[in-house]
Amino acid sequence: MVHTSQKPQVAGLVLAAGGGRRLGGRPKALLEYRGRPLVENAVRVLRAGGCRSVHVVLGAAADQVLREADLPGCGVSVNADWEEGMGSSLRVGLAALAAAGGEPPDAVLVSLVDQPGIGAAAVARVVAAGGSPPALESALVSAAYEGRRGHPVLFGSSRLETVAASAAGDRGAREYLRAHEAEITLVECADVAEPYDIDTPEDLGHLE
Repeated sequence: MVHTSQKPQVAGLVLAAGGGRRLGGRPKALLEYRGRPLVENAVRVLRAGGCRSVHVVLGAAADQVLREADLPGCGVSVNADWEEGMGSSLRVGLAALAAAGGEPPDAVLVSLVDQPGIGAAAVARVVAAGGSPPALESALVSAAYEGRRGHPVLFGSSRLETVAASAAGDRGAREYLRAHEAEITLVECADVAEPYDIDTPEDLGHLE
């Protein structure tokens, strides 16, 4: 889809379905960060980094997240199969974006709810590296941390169907990225972001 404005139309996709098994079953979306649910931070970061719209995929305790988190203007999907892993949430999110009304995005930027050390500066770098339409529609861009690929990852619209088809288990888009490694534009972000995950009780110190 080539937009007449030629401005990048990037949709942000937050994968926020995890149940926090190693955190005693505390859903990651509801972990407290700066006094509010962690999922709110993920949405703010994507908007501040240049995403024109944001879609959130919930799973564990989805009803509670919807009650407690403020997600104005976001699309929200609930992944009933969230326990299968990140791949199922990625499929649900991409399917929801494909089915949404209005102009489809030129690209989708995927982020994880449990990486609050990755802020708007990293998102903006990855979005900028995708370029402008029509080149953006075939873009494949990943943040890198000291040369190692991480999140967020931007997928041009022409890639989304294949990405969704390859997403399985807890691998997310890993298989797709491995198969298309030579096509990835890596954008170094270690100077503006830290790619830690909130997985264990020890990691909760990052949220203080």
